[in-house]
Amino acid sequence: MGEKSDLNANLCCHATGDPQVDTAVYQWMTWDRNPQTRAQIESLVKAGHVEELRRRLCSRMSFGTAGLRAAMGAGFARINDLTIIQSTQGMYKYLAKFFPDLGSRGLVVGYDTRAQETCGCSSERLARLTAAVMLCKDVPVYLFSTYVPTPFVPYAVKKLGAAAGIMVTASHNPKEDNGYKVYWNNGAQISSPHDKEILRCIEESVEPWPDSWNEKLPDSSALRSDPLQEICHLYMEELSSLCFHRELNSKTSLKFVHSSFHGVGHRYVQQAFKVFGFPQPIPVPEQKDPDPNFSTVSCPNPEEGESVLELSLRLAEKEGARVVVATDPDADRLAVAEQYDKCKWKVFTGNELAALLGWWMLYNWKETHPEFKKVYMLATTVSSKILQTIARTEGFHFEETLPGFKWIGNKICDLTKTGHEVIFSFEESIGFLCGSMVPDKDGVSAAVVVAEMAAYLENKNLTLNQQLKNIYENYGYHISKTSYVICNDPPTVKRIFSRLRNFGGENLYPILCGGYNIVQVRDATTGYDNNQPDQKSVLPVTKSSQMVTFTLQNGIVATLRTSGTEPKIKYYTEFCAPPGESDISSLEEELKRVTAALVEEFLEPDKNNLIPRSV
Repeated sequence: MGEKSDLNANLCCHATGDPQVDTAVYQWMTWDRNPQTRAQIESLVKAGHVEELRRRLCSRMSFGTAGLRAAMGAGFARINDLTIIQSTQGMYKYLAKFFPDLGSRGLVVGYDTRAQETCGCSSERLARLTAAVMLCKDVPVYLFSTYVPTPFVPYAVKKLGAAAGIMVTASHNPKEDNGYKVYWNNGAQISSPHDKEILRCIEESVEPWPDSWNEKLPDSSALRSDPLQEICHLYMEELSSLCFHRELNSKTSLKFVHSSFHGVGHRYVQQAFKVFGFPQPIPVPEQKDPDPNFSTVSCPNPEEGESVLELSLRLAEKEGARVVVATDPDADRLAVAEQYDKCKWKVFTGNELAALLGWWMLYNWKETHPEFKKVYMLATTVSSKILQTIARTEGFHFEETLPGFKWIGNKICDLTKTGHEVIFSFEESIGFLCGSMVPDKDGVSAAVVVAEMAAYLENKNLTLNQQLKNIYENYGYHISKTSYVICNDPPTVKRIFSRLRNFGGENLYPILCGGYNIVQVRDATTGYDNNQPDQKSVLPVTKSSQMVTFTLQNGIVATLRTSGTEPKIKYYTEFCAPPGESDISSLEEELKRVTAALVEEFLEPDKNNLIPRSV
């Protein structure tokens, strides 16, 4: 009776008239100690914004392709002090059950440079709260003393033998967002069943423990250590194994410009260039230092191309630098542009860069290794098939995974255990891994490997773009198109994909796209694949996300899928031409027509109020 009276008394001050919302408001106001996020909820209650309160308080974040990711602000559905504490308490509960030696192995914690003043929320503060939760349970914590690239966390997990790692980052998402990326003891991002079990443990650990709010605990606890110096040294030392032409690098006349997109990358890319014997790349001065507002770009994602690379390209023209490398804010992705015809720029797509990097890693492997029996390259299934084509010709192994580098990372760990060597992996959204020193994408290492490749080609009087054409002429042109539409209404997304699965009647998928017959359908959400004898997909089933792939009679492969980190429906199309096919413009035109039909016929953007890509 007493508890019910307390609830009623509290709701007198925080009442909306909706029982579910009022209960959630009460829970929030009881547990949250951050005055700014408390004030946000109080303001919403006072203004009577019941639906906004419902969106923020009556659902929880779930693990997507990159962990937990959401806007910063008050509410159980957002990233804030309380939800990070709850998530870490759930992590502790699961790790303590899974690792009897958690008390000696410990946890790695890193963070980027994101912050939002209105809710008193920064990546560093959230990382310190994460550390405090573990430290108050006597778990050793390796908490970096400053911001680091995301790949440093999985690298540290492996090197230090930690039970797990957490990186507080939202990578290239808009400035309003933040995230909580979880790595397992093998250094790869968590996948099923760990993600589901951790979520269950979070739901059982929602009330903060007394010491969970002690942000100062990392400063006083003997169980906290700073791995920065050791990990940076080990990383740069191991990075040198990817350097094949150091003497040539030191003599090159080629200049490079680097943008860190207001994030963490500047100091680490500078160090990487030094390891490879290069002069320092020229930093974009307006973008080299951390800025959580990303004030010089319309969005902090270098994948968006020339429009967001404007400052880098103009500086390169001024300095006479032919190649631009741009790391995203947490330095796990890489964009590359190359100047041609003196004033024009070629911004490489993720698929084009992968063709170059795959060729480069294979070329240098062949220089010192006589055979390929144990050599692998990996790519996500929505990425270009160029590596698969090269593998068939050259004789090494190639495997596809589901979208998201967590699948690649775990596949690398599995292959390494059986004595195989993964020399290159990628996802089309400019995520690359040269070698396998980190089981995650790594923009720092990829940047300096691209620089060495460019310097080597320069010595042969070739540009990156000329070499790309050589690759396509040898193995066949792989022309691809990748884009997206934005949909902020989850029920609409569900309706779109339900329509696809019942296009011609119950459980009947479309049979035509752009006038071409669809000869294969693979649905990774339901596990259906009409090309398999048992009609079951060989890829793992992912019921929590939507992904359907169509293969057309003319050879075009088209995929529609939901993003695991943003409110987007992404679409991917690719035309794989045989070697010797020279009429590329007609292939490009056909791909353009089919892509337009895919979007119009299957997504119905006008009817569903979908927002087209704006950049």
